[in-house]
Amino acid sequence: MENSHRFFENRACRYFPCHEGLDDFNCLFCYCPFYLIEKCPGNPAYSEGNGRRIKDCTKCTFPHRPESYDRILRILTLQAERKA
Repeated sequence: MENSHRFFENRACRYFPCHEGLDDFNCLFCYCPFYLIEKCPGNPAYSEGNGRRIKDCTKCTFPHRPESYDRILRILTLQAERKA
């Protein structure tokens, strides 16, 4: 895909790719906007550490798939409307 407002791939990043298995890797949501959300649309794993539940997104590619862009914006818009 071509870099745009919906897609950005940064092959120069020293962590690229931070997840394996995608041909078109969208770096636009490098920091996942759902990391702090318990029920995110991705597929995180959870573990226990120091008496806390820890979210592990190592194998989640949801925010990096180009086709996820519209769904991410819909979810973020709904969350913002609920808080308003």
